[in-house]
Amino acid sequence: MNDRPDSPKRWYREPFVWLLIAFPLTAVIGGFVTLALAIQSDDGVVEDDYYHRGKEINRVLARDQAAARQGLAGTVTLDTAAQELRLSLSARDPKAVPAQVELQFLHATRAGMDRTLLLARGSDGIYRAGLPVLTPGHWHVQVSTVDWRLVGSLQAPRDASVDLRPGTP
Repeated sequence: MNDRPDSPKRWYREPFVWLLIAFPLTAVIGGFVTLALAIQSDDGVVEDDYYHRGKEINRVLARDQAAARQGLAGTVTLDTAAQELRLSLSARDPKAVPAQVELQFLHATRAGMDRTLLLARGSDGIYRAGLPVLTPGHWHVQVSTVDWRLVGSLQAPRDASVDLRPGTP
């Protein structure tokens, strides 16, 4: 073997060589991790016609104002034991409470995870549906008809109920 002090070391025993290899190798591994994350995640799509979406904001504000004028409020209860979702609505005029509403669970960051349910009012005045699967995280809850909307937010799976009011959550 080469035990003489003046003999050169083999390349794989030099720490500087491994340092030179580590930087590009780290970049390659980071690139593959980034590629895997990009393939797995559903980011949603950017609106093609963002100008018209901006104009729709005025209509949404009008729906919030209509809900406030009617004195609408609600509560969504998530009963995990019974695997049931219950929605109760109240208004100044009981006739303002419709027979059917749309309930949306909108994920705070991933539009691909959003859930929409159509709920019919039962004979007891409560809207019921099966409990949807909500991944842990922050969710915006919206109950609406063509004329008005109520909003709130919840943290799944911690929150068992959410109060709904006109306006932003």
